[in-house]
Amino acid sequence: MIERQIWIVDFGSQYTQLITRKTRELGYSSEIVTLEEYDERLSKGIKPNALIFSGGPQSLSEDKTDYKKYFEDESLPVLGICYGMQIMAREFKGVVDKGYQGEYGHAKIYTINNFEVPHCPKEINVWMSHFDHVTKAPDTFEVVLESNNKMIAGIKHKTRPLLGFQFHPEVEHSDHGLDLLSYFYKDLAGLKKDWSPKAMLEEAFELVKSIGDTQVLCAFSGGVDSLVAATLAQKVLGDKIHCFFVDNGLLRPQDYDHIDLLKKETPLNIEIIDAKDEFFDSFEGMADPEDKRKAIGKTFIEIFEKKVHEYEDSHGIHFSHLLQGTLYPDVIESISPHKKGGKSVTIKSHHNVGGLPERMKLKLLEPLRLLFKDEVRKIGEELGLNHDWVHRHPFPGPGIGVRVLGELSRESVKKVQESDQILFEELHNFHQYNACWQAFTVFLPVKTVGVKGDARAYENVICVRIVNSSDGMTAVWSDMPRDFLSKVSSRICNEVSGITRVVYDITSKPPGTIEWE
Repeated sequence: MIERQIWIVDFGSQYTQLITRKTRELGYSSEIVTLEEYDERLSKGIKPNALIFSGGPQSLSEDKTDYKKYFEDESLPVLGICYGMQIMAREFKGVVDKGYQGEYGHAKIYTINNFEVPHCPKEINVWMSHFDHVTKAPDTFEVVLESNNKMIAGIKHKTRPLLGFQFHPEVEHSDHGLDLLSYFYKDLAGLKKDWSPKAMLEEAFELVKSIGDTQVLCAFSGGVDSLVAATLAQKVLGDKIHCFFVDNGLLRPQDYDHIDLLKKETPLNIEIIDAKDEFFDSFEGMADPEDKRKAIGKTFIEIFEKKVHEYEDSHGIHFSHLLQGTLYPDVIESISPHKKGGKSVTIKSHHNVGGLPERMKLKLLEPLRLLFKDEVRKIGEELGLNHDWVHRHPFPGPGIGVRVLGELSRESVKKVQESDQILFEELHNFHQYNACWQAFTVFLPVKTVGVKGDARAYENVICVRIVNSSDGMTAVWSDMPRDFLSKVSSRICNEVSGITRVVYDITSKPPGTIEWE
């Protein structure tokens, strides 16, 4: 396994994982740790080549932790981001005040005191998200960045490799974020690049090889994540990898076509399990999104549990692991990425995160668990997979179950299936499919008045959601061509029974999530 040279201490920011992703994008290996994990490693003499203190939602005025020991090694490069910069300023006897005026969203910052970053202009648009702020820099630091309202936005130690940003260079909304991070890694910390798609693939192979010569059950959806996970596992395990595609009744027409293609054109052993009735029995009538997700996850496990027993009884095959295509964003939104002292809050649970019942006696195999979607696509390309398969739009594990707001029913699911198929067809007709990250429809549990065939109609609403993103952690709504939206709306209202109105979602992430539930 690659020893990560950059450690990112997680203080609970929902952006912490983006620091990891951007760091890897620049070619440097990194991992997220908690303070407790960091202390354990230091006690064993294990140290990073550079350290980052992430942002966090709490106020430093309520944090009484003594962080001095983390700055005792004068040769260790440290970058403090937002909350991390405030920690740095306080520990070097600067002043951090509880703010009366917060800075949120887009802001302009300016370089001062002859601070220069390669490829960065003097004026930079960045993403702010803080309330407390540094009002006086420590005497051993100088202010190098200032916001347009004259608040301190960046500090740099006069002699040591210490740097602080009061904004988030890791998010897409910050211009020149990569340049600012690269300045810290290359110019201040003097690190050498050690991360690449080839390195990621080799590490994933090592993880699969570590389980030995054993039988593995794969939860296979045919999406990018499970396809890449299954393909690399198959290259190691051969016919000992068994892929089960569960038809939960929450799929789209395109999913069935795609799985048929994969059965024909890949060496994967794919078995289709028709479990539509079992799933609908488990969640039909449920309205709460968390209840639906948990019911779907529970039923998935029950289906796999039956399959395990079936193979043991009829084929004499004993599975040791369950292979899943779980990614970092799934983990982030479900639980603190490192339970041991982690401070991240749950956004929503995912059906494929959280482990398995002990009675199944299966260990989880998740070679992509600490990777982002764009990294998985790169691994897929390294594996030689078809470009269209690797760049297929994401589709959530719970499927249409999280695209029907309110109570789940076969009728509402059918409306989403039909409207989504229309959207899929028109994206290809207008050559827009590859121009967006994800596109889908959502059934809204409201009715509006309309006119059909000169008669009054009182029917439901379909929402079209199309976004662009690079990693799924942040996203912006897509400004699609007017004639495309008009055609999609017209077809849905005319071809999907019970739909009178189509609306378009123009919410970015944050504040919304990509999926509605």
